[in-house]
Amino acid sequence: MKTKLILIFFTFIIITGCVGTGSGGVFGTGVSIAFDPRSLGTQIDDSIMQKNLVARLILKDKNYFLSIKTKVLDGRIFLTGKVDNPEEKLQITKSAWETAGVRSVKNDIKIKEEFNFKNTVKDLLITSQLRIALIISKNIKAANYNIDTYKKKIFIYGIAMTSDERKEVINEAKQILDVKDVVTSILLLEDLRIQKN
Repeated sequence: MKTKLILIFFTFIIITGCVGTGSGGVFGTGVSIAFDPRSLGTQIDDSIMQKNLVARLILKDKNYFLSIKTKVLDGRIFLTGKVDNPEEKLQITKSAWETAGVRSVKNDIKIKEEFNFKNTVKDLLITSQLRIALIISKNIKAANYNIDTYKKKIFIYGIAMTSDERKEVINEAKQILDVKDVVTSILLLEDLRIQKN
């Protein structure tokens, strides 16, 4: 059992070393300008909103820099991570809504529990498997998606070119072994306020 766990851990390290997480894009937003379907102006607006929110969160508590992840797509803020108590979760949500230009806030922040190495490795493995499946698929632009996994629950954020692409991403996630749930916030290109020409 111990050998199997060590083998899984090293396999994960090797796989994640070979898989890119996307280029820096505008100010490091995680999606390359060339592949991002949003207009350059929207990308810059989203990046500024994200940096503004992150800076305000860090001013509240420097630990949020590592424990809270933010993503802004077309003025919509997505929050993931872990906090110590429900009050912190509410304060972070309030800060997100106070960001200039915000259209909506989706808060998937969880309350911290005791660390479990086995579950953490499993979550990393699930994320890697889905990332690889998206990269291999010819019908999916993998660079347009961010993936987080927490307690075998996959959170997918991104922009799909078509509804068929969105369905395929969700199906790929549901096919991964041991996944309990798939939570998606995938916008369609046609739903964006301003698109690239």
